[in-house]
Amino acid sequence: MQIPRMPAGFDAAKLGEVLDGRWADVRVQVRETLRDTELPPGDGLDVDSHRKLILDQLHRLAASGIPRLGFPGEYGGKGDTGGSVISLEMLAGNLSLMVKGGVQWGLFGGAVVALGTERHHSRYLEPIMNMELPGCFAMTETGHGSDVQSLRTTATYDPDSEEFVVHSPHESARKDYIGNAARDGRMAVVFAQLHTAGQDHGVHALMVPIRDENGHPLPGVHISDCGHKAGLNGVDNGRILFDRVRVPREALLNRYGDVEPDGTYRSPIEGRNKRFFTMLGTLIRGRISVAGTAGSATKLALEIALRYGDTRRQFENPGTGDETPVLDYLGHQRKLLPALATTFALHFAQEELVSTLHDLHNAEEHDERAQRELESRAAGIKAVTTWHASRTIQTCREACGGAGYLSENQLPQLKADTDVFTTFEGDNTVLLQLVAKGLLTYYRDQFDDLGTLGLARYVADQFVGTVIERTAARRLVQRLVDAAPGRDDEDEIFDRGWQLRLFEDREKHVLDALARRLRRATGGDADPFEVFNNAQDHVLRAARVHVDRVVLEAFVAGIERCADPDMASVLERLCDLYVLSNIEEDRGWFLEHERIGTRRSKAVTEAVNTLCQQIRPHAVSLVEAFGIPRQWLTAPIATGAESARQEAQRAHDRPRD
Repeated sequence: MQIPRMPAGFDAAKLGEVLDGRWADVRVQVRETLRDTELPPGDGLDVDSHRKLILDQLHRLAASGIPRLGFPGEYGGKGDTGGSVISLEMLAGNLSLMVKGGVQWGLFGGAVVALGTERHHSRYLEPIMNMELPGCFAMTETGHGSDVQSLRTTATYDPDSEEFVVHSPHESARKDYIGNAARDGRMAVVFAQLHTAGQDHGVHALMVPIRDENGHPLPGVHISDCGHKAGLNGVDNGRILFDRVRVPREALLNRYGDVEPDGTYRSPIEGRNKRFFTMLGTLIRGRISVAGTAGSATKLALEIALRYGDTRRQFENPGTGDETPVLDYLGHQRKLLPALATTFALHFAQEELVSTLHDLHNAEEHDERAQRELESRAAGIKAVTTWHASRTIQTCREACGGAGYLSENQLPQLKADTDVFTTFEGDNTVLLQLVAKGLLTYYRDQFDDLGTLGLARYVADQFVGTVIERTAARRLVQRLVDAAPGRDDEDEIFDRGWQLRLFEDREKHVLDALARRLRRATGGDADPFEVFNNAQDHVLRAARVHVDRVVLEAFVAGIERCADPDMASVLERLCDLYVLSNIEEDRGWFLEHERIGTRRSKAVTEAVNTLCQQIRPHAVSLVEAFGIPRQWLTAPIATGAESARQEAQRAHDRPRD
């Protein structure tokens, strides 16, 4: 088997330019700002001190102007939606700051921008941007998290006073885990069931003051503290109960639904469900930001572990008499380097996701189908990226042995702070179900009113074969697939067209099989819950293999954009490792379904081993190319890597007795 080789050397700075991508200027700006602005994470502080530190840092970040990137230009912002997501990604070394900033400017401020109109924008956006008005995003309830449509908080319109009465009718309607609520928030965007003239119009959002200027809860607003958490203790998560709190009619964020003074309800969108999903679709930026930040935290963990593995020595090499760097061991390489390759792949998928978000946000006409595709892709990428972060950070901790367990080496805190990302901004399992539903129907508004069994029957009637929707570089990907060789030899596994076709074929087969399974299950008096619950494993797998294919296509598109042949060659080998390690992990399926034979399965394992060994000399340079701001790299096992390397070389050069 002929395995393509890595270049003998490459310029990590040039690779960094490729990775910085479309928003290179934003990345440079944030790095320069962080170079001049100390924002230490404060993880060793008590909860109260940690929260105070993060609030102070949020004010410093506001003064830098960076949070203005995502706000409309006519209100003092920069109108750069993509840039605002990228800027949050760059805060991976202080995740409490990232999350609190995300709540303030992404969720609270973003909801005002997306769901409000000029009367809200002119009044609130400037104080939100400059931190004069700290706020909350009060969606999740004790009894309903992922099922937003079933929230229990009510907002009932009183035409006599022209006010809404916001109320928590019982304990399960309490707003829970709300960032900025326990200590600092003075206003909340509250999501509630809108009632007027005896009718329920579904979930809407209102601006509800929760504290006065002195920080005391307002009448009818009951606030409690969620207390100490496993991580992110610089964020003041709290709980809010509303006891018939009155707010003026103008407090309703009325872009998609408004109430006249007499109580008449009006909306530009017909249909309660369509209105709900349109509203939620405008808030997708938070989910995309979580994916990006999880990716950045993974990069930081990998840089710590790879730097340490490059210098930490263990056991003597009998051929040289020197102790061996642990990263020279194939077992250690297999822990970290496939994870590094996957991190590169997800980097390009995230870049494509942010670009799509930005372009749709700035489009002159609303493209409903493109918006739904973005929502589905964001759900899938967020799930896969946050799970990858949890798994990889734990692997990095183990790869650093006891040193990785020390707080000073950052990995325990990275693990604790990112753990919630798998359920934050959408539980990953629920998100993958959303992805699968989109794949099965392509038209969400056609099944919103059908219910679970109705959806299954719709699929059984309409689904006649999977249509693979291309993502990035459509023509390039199709050309590579069409040109894929048909011969049965080991070298084929490095053919990019064969790899793309294999991922595509797996997705199509799994989706087709799921549709047939649902078709068989929907006859007679089938119970709607049982139909989907019994197929849930299949539903989740369909979503997962779809995301794998989307990520691969994004990686291929990123390589195509790389003008430097040496840089492209480096990325090609990383892409090979991403693909082949994925196949190796799932080879049970590929073998069972006769997509590969035993000989090729063995060739895949051999190729993964060889690629790990080829990439190993460049591992530290590769992870450095991501350009994580240096302020965030504080682990002694990483920052002392260069001096350790020099000491090892001096020890090697010293004459032996």
